[in-house]
Amino acid sequence: MTGDRAAQFALYAMMLILPLSALAARRLPLSQMLKMALAWIAIFAVGLLIASQRDRLSGWQTMFADQQVSGTETRIRMSDDGHFWADVDIDGVRRRMLIDSGATTTALSSTTAKAAGLDSDESPFPAVISTANGMVSARTATAKRVTIGSITATDLGIVTSPSFGDTDVIGMNFLSKLGSWRVENKTLILTPNPA
Repeated sequence: MTGDRAAQFALYAMMLILPLSALAARRLPLSQMLKMALAWIAIFAVGLLIASQRDRLSGWQTMFADQQVSGTETRIRMSDDGHFWADVDIDGVRRRMLIDSGATTTALSSTTAKAAGLDSDESPFPAVISTANGMVSARTATAKRVTIGSITATDLGIVTSPSFGDTDVIGMNFLSKLGSWRVENKTLILTPNPA
């Protein structure tokens, strides 16, 4: 064991020993003391897991990071089904995507995320999100470049899940970064912030 590891181990042992010794000093019945000791060990284990995975947990922060949007106004006609569909480039992969102002986050099918080479293991824990079809377990990732028409967003957080089927959706985390978006005469008008 190296010096750094030994010091780290000693620190963790001390952090665990302190609450356990406080329990022993209270002179509680053995069964109650064991329950409380197990609870403290569980709390310590969760804290240690979070601390050891802090680099991987940063994926949650990137999902809502302040990505950049640039380009010029883009217009999308309403399709016959009453929705707005756009040809979108996600890290070099072209997909036809639904633009949905009711979706909080841009959501990709597992197939699209894999084709774009997105790392859906940025976070060790899946996100549980609410969809029109109920609660779904999803993974988070970050798309480096998402382009709709002449508008490009960089570092866009996405969620991906097999539960999404083949549907890919542009959500509010893209739309909210625009200068404006509106519908006029069955046309969705996306306008980036002025440079």
